[in-house]
Amino acid sequence: MFTCTATIDPAFVIAAVPPRLFGSFVEHMGRCVYGGIYEPDHAEADVNGIRLDVVKLTKELGITTVRYPGGNFVSGYRWQDGVGPLEERPVSLDLAWRSIEPNTFGLNEFMAWARQCEIEPMMAVNLGTRGVEEACNLLEYSNFPGGTQYSDLRIKHGVTEPHNIKLWCLGNEMDAPWQIGHKTGREYGRLAAETGKAMRRIDPSIELVACGSSSERMPTFGSWEADVLDEAFDVVDFISLHAYFEHHRDDRAGFLASAHTMDQFIEGVIATCDHIAAKKRSRRKLKLSFDEWNLWYENRLVVQDHLDWAHGPRLIEDEYTVEDAVVLGSLLMSLLRHSDRVTAACLAQLVNVIAPIRTEPDTDAWRQTIFYPFALTARHARGDVLRIEPVSPNLHSETGGDVPAVDVTATHNADTGEITVFAVNRDEHQSGDLRLRLAGAIAQEVVEHTVLGGADFLATNSKQTPNRVSPRSSTSHRIDGDLLCIDLPPVSWSMIRTAPAPMTAWSTDVD
Repeated sequence: MFTCTATIDPAFVIAAVPPRLFGSFVEHMGRCVYGGIYEPDHAEADVNGIRLDVVKLTKELGITTVRYPGGNFVSGYRWQDGVGPLEERPVSLDLAWRSIEPNTFGLNEFMAWARQCEIEPMMAVNLGTRGVEEACNLLEYSNFPGGTQYSDLRIKHGVTEPHNIKLWCLGNEMDAPWQIGHKTGREYGRLAAETGKAMRRIDPSIELVACGSSSERMPTFGSWEADVLDEAFDVVDFISLHAYFEHHRDDRAGFLASAHTMDQFIEGVIATCDHIAAKKRSRRKLKLSFDEWNLWYENRLVVQDHLDWAHGPRLIEDEYTVEDAVVLGSLLMSLLRHSDRVTAACLAQLVNVIAPIRTEPDTDAWRQTIFYPFALTARHARGDVLRIEPVSPNLHSETGGDVPAVDVTATHNADTGEITVFAVNRDEHQSGDLRLRLAGAIAQEVVEHTVLGGADFLATNSKQTPNRVSPRSSTSHRIDGDLLCIDLPPVSWSMIRTAPAPMTAWSTDVD
C-alpha cells in the first residue's frame, strides 16, 4: 500500500457546481432514438412510443441537459421533415451514418420527451448544408409565441406554447473532413457569427455554442479555435470541446490516466480563449461546453462509407467494463475541477450508442457499468467545487507519461456542511492509503463510502447479466481528529460523503 495526502478546505473554492455539467446527447444515430428512447412496439412504451423504462433510468442517471439532434447527423438534417402529421413526413437519407431516417421522431417529439424527463434541451442547428435563414426559421418555430409563419406552423402542429429553448449549438464539428459541409475555421467563424447575430434578433435571451475542434488530435487544433473566435468571440457564449478515450493496446496505465489528458485539453482551449480575449482587449471569460465526451473504442467502428443503408442500425454499441467505469468517474472529476470555465457538458450518447443505458426489444433497459459513477456524481456533487492538490506517487504510462497514481476532487455544500470526496486509484496492483486533512470545517463523520472497481476489471453488465456490476458500500475508512483516512483499492473509483458530526460529539465545556 502506498500513501497519498491532500487537504480539503471549504475556503478554497473553484466555482459552484454547474447544473449543466451533467448533460447527455441524443443523436439520430444507430439505435439511440429508434429502438432506444422511442420504440412504439415495446412493452414499456407509452401512447407516444416513448420507452418509460428508459425515461426512468434517464432520471436516475441525473441528466440535466440533452443535446439534440446531433452530432454528425445535424449537418445534413432538414428539421421541417420531422414536424407535422406523421403521415406527411418524408422518409429521407441520413448521409452522416448512411441510415434511413423515417422522421417519425422529430423536434416536437423530442421536446415532449425532454419535459417528460425533466431536462433542458440543447438544440443544434444545421450549418453544414444549410445556414442563417434555416437556423432563424427553426428558432422562430421553437421560441416565437405566434402570429408569424413558423410560429403559427408550430401551433398548427398542436404545440400552442413556445418551446422556449435557450441553449443552441451553431453546427457540429465543422473542422472535420468527415463532416457534411466541412469548412475552414475562418469560413465557419464568419457563418457562426452571422447566424448567431441573426438568431439573437429573434430571441436575445438565447445562449450560443460555437464549434471547437472535434478532437485535440486534429491537425488544426488550437488554430481552429483561434480563427473561429477571431470572427465570433463577441457573439457566442461558449466554445465546444469533443473528446473520446479508449484503451490502446496493453497500456492500461495510459488509459487510466485519461483524465490527465482531458485536463490538458481543457486548459489548452482556455488558453486560446483568453489569448483571443486579450487580443480583443476584452475581459470576457468565455465558457466551455464539453458537449461530447465518453469512452469509445473507435478501432471497432466500421467506416461510414462501408455501412449498408438501414433504419436504426446497430452502431458502436460498446459494452463497458469496470475499468471503463473507473476512467469515466475520473473524467467527471476533471470536468468538476474546471467548473469555473466548463459550465456545460454532454456524455455522448444516452442510449445504446456508446451509452450508459442499453436496450433490447424483448427486455427492460439496463445500466452499463459507466452509469454508476455518473449517477452518483450527478446526485451528490453539490455546492462548490474545492481546489485540492493531492500529493501522490507517480505511475508511468506509454501514452500519458508520468501521472499521479491517485486523483482527488471534492465538493462542499455550505447549506448542509456536507463534503463529498471523489477519488480514483490508477494503480493496477497496490491499494492507496488516502489521507485527507479536513481544514476549516467542523467535525465530520462519514455517512456514505461507495466503491466501484478494485477487482475483476473486465466485468460488464449485459442483457444476460444486467446487475453483475454495481457499486458497493465500504467501511475501509476512519476519522482521527481532522484526518480522514480512506483505503482506495487498485483500479477503483470511490465516493466518500461526510456530514457534520452530531452535537453530542463536540466538547461543550464552558469556562
